[in-house]
Amino acid sequence: MADGRSTPAADKPQRSLPIGRGLRGRCPCCGEGPLFDGFLSLRRHCAQCGLDYGFADAGDGPAVFVILIGGCIVVFAALIAEVLYRPPYWVHAALWLPLILIVTLVPLRLIKGLLIALQFHHQAAEGGLDRRRDA
Repeated sequence: MADGRSTPAADKPQRSLPIGRGLRGRCPCCGEGPLFDGFLSLRRHCAQCGLDYGFADAGDGPAVFVILIGGCIVVFAALIAEVLYRPPYWVHAALWLPLILIVTLVPLRLIKGLLIALQFHHQAAEGGLDRRRDA
């Protein structure tokens, strides 16, 4: 405002979606520290801001997305090649085995980082039973 007062919306920190931080494999909080310690193993905490990564549990989500998306790509391409060209089986093996490795291993780390960043952003936690007794 012109008189120097701040609005309630201006007092709240603006948290954008951490999609870029997750895809880059960076800390979902600060975006600076690395998220991974190896190819898929998580660090214990962020080296920059100290965020504990104990909350992060992507589970089988990244693998499911990779299998479904990569499987559709490879199967569709193999079917098109079979219908149009009818290559021998060794050509199928030579073409599709490397493609399977590419479409599964390349996006796996990206999707795991993305799901962890979105889990942090939405403050997702393990579900539980809420046992309330009506009096």
